[in-house]
Amino acid sequence: MIARVTGTIVRMHVNPLVLDVHGVGYAVYVPQKLLTTLTLNQQLTVYTHTHVREDALMLFGFSSEEELLLFELLLTVSGIGPKTGLLVLERGVAAIRRAIVSSDVEFFMAVPRLGKKNAQKIIIELKSKVGSTSDLDLSGEDTADTKQIIDALLSMGFDRKEAREAVKKLPAEGSLETKIKFALKMLG
Repeated sequence: MIARVTGTIVRMHVNPLVLDVHGVGYAVYVPQKLLTTLTLNQQLTVYTHTHVREDALMLFGFSSEEELLLFELLLTVSGIGPKTGLLVLERGVAAIRRAIVSSDVEFFMAVPRLGKKNAQKIIIELKSKVGSTSDLDLSGEDTADTKQIIDALLSMGFDRKEAREAVKKLPAEGSLETKIKFALKMLG
């Protein structure tokens, strides 16, 4: 398996781009947003996923290990292939994680090649894998305070998605009561 490739871009007008690594040209499929930031003859390092089928051996490259890991998680969902996974990654890692945690089916349906059924599959199959790390990442807030604020907002009739969005916008300073009041003003 090829885990990482560093080379000079010798062709990039279409996907896959070609990286020259000591005289060997590797065809690497990359997200379109990465492709638009590159220039010919530029040195590039990509973290790769080697995709093997009976009729093809393909490399998919990403600018960070985080993108690669999310791409590989997407491939574990039945019905999601590597080219569809690339299209999903165009939306951004943080946005994808938020969409999974908040069960935002419309977010995934906006991706070409993804219908409602596959969008739901992504959320259902990845929520436990992605959700636990994303639940902890709420704007750097202390998780005990964050949990108390969310619980307070839920007890007042707001749904979990609204509560999470409000917590993300809270100032870092202030007492628990002040933060709850501020969240209520935002939601009210």
